[in-house]
Amino acid sequence: MPIRILLLEDDIALAMGIEYSLKSEGYEVTHIPTFNEGKIIIENINVNDKSTVGIFDVMLPDGNGFDLLTLLRDKGINIPIIFLTAMSDEINVVQGLDLGADDYITKPFHVKELMSRLKAVIRRYRIGEGISETESKSDNEINKAVHTVDNKLYFNDLIVDTLKAAVYKKFDNNDKKIELTQSEYKLLLLFLNNKNVILERDLILDKIFDSNGSFVDDNTLSVYMKRLRTKLGDEYNGKPYIKTVRGIGYIMED
Repeated sequence: MPIRILLLEDDIALAMGIEYSLKSEGYEVTHIPTFNEGKIIIENINVNDKSTVGIFDVMLPDGNGFDLLTLLRDKGINIPIIFLTAMSDEINVVQGLDLGADDYITKPFHVKELMSRLKAVIRRYRIGEGISETESKSDNEINKAVHTVDNKLYFNDLIVDTLKAAVYKKFDNNDKKIELTQSEYKLLLLFLNNKNVILERDLILDKIFDSNGSFVDDNTLSVYMKRLRTKLGDEYNGKPYIKTVRGIGYIMED
């Protein structure tokens, strides 16, 4: 079954360019220019759909992509979503991820970047094969959710305040803030949202880009990982926060 892309974008010129590029890669594209038209499309999506990916603009003339994603999830529709946003503010980005988005791209962006992100999402969900990556795991392999309270993620002695895009570490009765760069913060969220899952280096590279939209190479990823580990500390209770899986990638385990 061909993969269908739901393209929610009110900028007609931009949408035409994206649609052309997607179709050139063999995707079917349904262009949705408004929030209200998006709601109509959602009504006709099967809850078990395994062949659709959404690329949603955030700001629309009659609504926003966040609300449309909420409608999808409320209906139990779990298709992957990538946000297109002109808002580079991390709080808005985290809001989209908290709602259940899989990735985001800040405008302006390169088509190559969009295609890479899209292919990474398709690989993770195994779109077109009729089964999601999560569903293919046995019960004892399914990733455990990070404990969340009041928009804060808790993992061992780490606390991530998603509203402030801030990370803290518990020391006795005090919480010490850990100063992370935007890329380091994104990297930490990626691991927290995929606990107990080995993340291959290529997959991580698909997710991490520098501020100019250029691809981060393998050596730079090693630098990011070293810096993040240094800032988090070597280990918790004798166990590293992020473990290297030699020749494959990394894993954050309970």
